Amino acid sequence: MNRLVKTCVHPDGYFLVSCHRPSYYVLNHRLNETILNLGQLEDGRIIQNLANFPKGDLHIDKAQPIFEIPNAFPFWGTTFILGNIARENSKKDFPIRFEPKGKCNFENWDDFFKLEIKDIPRPVVLAIAQTCKDPSILKKLLPLCAEFIRDKKGKITGMKYERDENGKIRPRILDHDLYETLGNNPFLPDYLKRLLLLNPGIQGLSPIVGEFVDKKRCHIWEYLRANSYIPWGHFAANMAQDAVRYSVDTLDENDVRGLRHLYYQRIFTTLFVELGNSLEKRGLFSEKELEEIRLKILEEIKRVKAKKNLKFSATLWGWNFGYDFSPSGFRLNASHQQIHQQFALIPETSLEITSKKEVPTYAIGDSVEAFITLYEREFARPFFDCFIKAIESNKRIDEGTDISGELTVFRDENVILFAPKAQRSQGELQLLCLKPVGNILESDLDTRRSIDLAILKAVKALTGLGARMITSFEISKRFFSSSDQRLMYSFLPKHPQSPGAFSEQQGRWITGHFPEDFARACRRVLKR
Repeated sequence: MNRLVKTCVHPDGYFLVSCHRPSYYVLNHRLNETILNLGQLEDGRIIQNLANFPKGDLHIDKAQPIFEIPNAFPFWGTTFILGNIARENSKKDFPIRFEPKGKCNFENWDDFFKLEIKDIPRPVVLAIAQTCKDPSILKKLLPLCAEFIRDKKGKITGMKYERDENGKIRPRILDHDLYETLGNNPFLPDYLKRLLLLNPGIQGLSPIVGEFVDKKRCHIWEYLRANSYIPWGHFAANMAQDAVRYSVDTLDENDVRGLRHLYYQRIFTTLFVELGNSLEKRGLFSEKELEEIRLKILEEIKRVKAKKNLKFSATLWGWNFGYDFSPSGFRLNASHQQIHQQFALIPETSLEITSKKEVPTYAIGDSVEAFITLYEREFARPFFDCFIKAIESNKRIDEGTDISGELTVFRDENVILFAPKAQRSQGELQLLCLKPVGNILESDLDTRRSIDLAILKAVKALTGLGARMITSFEISKRFFSSSDQRLMYSFLPKHPQSPGAFSEQQGRWITGHFPEDFARACRRVLKR
């Protein structure tokens, strides 16, 4: 199957389905251990986070199989089915319900203001947990979400743990939605944020395999999500428990540099070893060291045999900033932690289960390559040269006014951050490399620094305009592609009145502003 014509419909009239059966090796770059007491079982046994700090490199053997099914229409993307979970669910009545969990537990509102906290209707409790700015009130809601250990003065010091029906040890959480909503409220005291969400181990047994730490109060853990919804696992760079960041206002250039450094380090060192090279060092690599590794990888990729030795051919990076949970029970953004980023490597192929042949995998950048190939064939000009020229020479639709027609929000010699002429999400920003750079492997140190700074400026501009939830993601080309595809990033804020509806699902993005005015507003925020 041609990567540029990707569909699940085979010409012989059957569906193409491929399967990933991941087993892989993970380099452990973690610097330190932070062993903490998370809580205790009923028998008094102390629960620690030892499992989150494994010794040496890791070998992940037989992670759950993941089925990959391209949509019949390529512009609708690709579906990934989690094999183990889907098989378990197939043994039950269909487990998915589209109604939110929890019911209103109180019908007579006449005596509402006389209620004890435990009797307050759940929708009201969720609304308080999401919107309240009073720490004392938020703390009063904690007993409704989980059971805690307290010291003699009544201060919470840890979680109560229990064994589930399978014997696994887990925190005794009574209401997961309320638990996460309280843990994500910026006004909850920091020591409680750590106990609920931030301490290593409190969210599960995922091993920490990387760490960024410096003298500027920046500390970031890199978690491995081994049995991931992304085939072959993915990594999450989370601000650590001693570097609490819950808003973009508290985020500086060094924090974003650290988050992105872990991304570059993971991709570069993994590919270097995949190509058969020995990597003696473990720990935090300097920017100079990573640049040397990157150049060696690029040199090897030029050789024909590299494609046979390297199973990965693309990267994935994304960031869901912000959290919201509606009183009616709908989760409005998929972030477990306010400041974190996720990244992974995408394999070149997976095994098609009918023909037993290797078929191309999905990466969002493939759609861009397919389009620019057609564009250049039609107009005999490179698309991105035309795109950049159009951004630079833009004229307003409502010509004749004295309002700026500038789409650019930020620019340096390497990148341009701009408001796209045709905006999605009622306020999208995009970031584009000005030079022929298609992925992070082709990005030199100066370009990577420009990208990191522009990412920070993008989220600061959007939050400065009031954005509380922003989805950001990378669009890059395959390592072995020779096209002039440029590395791009998209920043999509959720709009309060329409975080997602049928128009968006059809690719019809309805806005009430000109893109030039949005770019002007973003520039104004960045000048403050």
